[in-house]
Amino acid sequence: MRGRRRTSGIVHLVGAGPGDPGLITTRGRDLLARADVVIADALASRELVKLAPLGAEQIDAGKRCGRHGVEQGAVNRLMIDRARRGLRVVRLKGGDPSLFGRGGEEAEALRRARVPFTVVPGVTAALGAAAWAGIPLTHRRHASTVVFTTGHLDPDKRGGRPDWKALASADTLVFYMGVKRLPGIVGCLLRAGMSQKTPVALVRWATLPGQETVTGRLADIVSLARAARLRPPALMIAGRVARLRPRLDWFGRLPLRGRTIVVTRPRDQAGPFVEALRELGAGVILAPAIVLRPPRSMVRLDRALARVASYDYLVFTSVNGVARLFARLLETRRDIRDLQGVDILAIGPATAAAVEARGLRVAAVPAEHRAEGIVKMMGRRRLAGARVLVPRAAVARDVLIKELRRRGARVDVVEVYRTAPSREGADEIRRALRRGRVDLITFTSSSTVTSFARLFRGREEARRIRRVPVAAIGPITAASARREGFRVALMPRTYTVPDLTRAVVRWFRSFPSGTLRAS
Repeated sequence: MRGRRRTSGIVHLVGAGPGDPGLITTRGRDLLARADVVIADALASRELVKLAPLGAEQIDAGKRCGRHGVEQGAVNRLMIDRARRGLRVVRLKGGDPSLFGRGGEEAEALRRARVPFTVVPGVTAALGAAAWAGIPLTHRRHASTVVFTTGHLDPDKRGGRPDWKALASADTLVFYMGVKRLPGIVGCLLRAGMSQKTPVALVRWATLPGQETVTGRLADIVSLARAARLRPPALMIAGRVARLRPRLDWFGRLPLRGRTIVVTRPRDQAGPFVEALRELGAGVILAPAIVLRPPRSMVRLDRALARVASYDYLVFTSVNGVARLFARLLETRRDIRDLQGVDILAIGPATAAAVEARGLRVAAVPAEHRAEGIVKMMGRRRLAGARVLVPRAAVARDVLIKELRRRGARVDVVEVYRTAPSREGADEIRRALRRGRVDLITFTSSSTVTSFARLFRGREEARRIRRVPVAAIGPITAASARREGFRVALMPRTYTVPDLTRAVVRWFRSFPSGTLRAS
């Protein structure tokens, strides 16, 4: 177990939000990043659990739809035990801990055990479902009162049966966990005087890409839910505000809504791509096929950096190469000004931007963002006797190196990083494939293709994964994907991640929703 031992531990009851991992509070993210132990509900995003430090203990509380992976008393004992060991515990709860999340009960248990705790609120499911479905819970012309209640009607609860007349008189009524008991709930509301014409929306998997919304009136919502085969987890919103959904449903208009896309970039590079896809409505499975490691030896790199001012050209072929070379400059306390007399070339705009963010100017970027483009561009320069430094991955294409040497350049190739295969996300992809929920796999380098293909060795799973269409960032990556048996469906005109994102949107727009599921 990771983490500094403390004389007194603490438990943080943290609201994970309604589903979308971006909806957790900043405070919640900070606590997860410092957690020694994470005890997570089933409805808390797995992406949030990954925010915990490497080696933090992860415990799945596993409660969903009445099935208890870990009984509540056991959860309480786990929190108390880990805190008494001096550990920092994050109890990650779906939605908000204090609203139908048993957060109050857990806080009472901690108080009785004299364990310090804090409570971090979260976006509750009702707020998330309403916002993502295009339904304002209050509106100056339609609703000034909102009632939250639970569909799990506990006969042993103090206070007896619900006051159905009070519930029926609310401007906006939200039922949590009420889908299984929907016929009984609707019947009680009708008998209490709620109009049959009251607009109703049922929202399942709120704020997630697979969100489903069924709308109707109180009179017919049971039959509509049955026809749609709507199952938990879902909640019900009843009231005049539900009429506004057709005009305010922003989520339903997103171009990648309902699509599930696999991103295979290394985790530390994938963030902007993942966020761009999510903002367009996609569900993203982050499955970094490779992780970046330092070179096994720094000797050749350090030797090159010691005489870096003697080179005529410094050629960067990736953002990773930029980051790793400059990191080593700092580690060895060398002066960045040694590079001022060197012509710096970058293979693409993202690589050039990474250089210029460090205060140096890039002399040129080829129109074609690959090694062949650098070769073509340098063909107009005098290369006989020129000294060229190429910092790159341990394993890479040699097109650029061979051509520069053929033209008389003295080329030093130094390893600034190496790639290692990663299995992260593979199990999530397998589960999604079994549910028929993978629409596209994206590859941004040949190394990700090779490592990803090795994750799926069984005959049946290899067949299924290779039936999923692939988006490749450029022709080299596309060729690698085809060699591994994948079907390359799209490639952007220019080989950048923003252009790849735009190409994905254009491609999906040419298909009706749901027609591209892998089987």
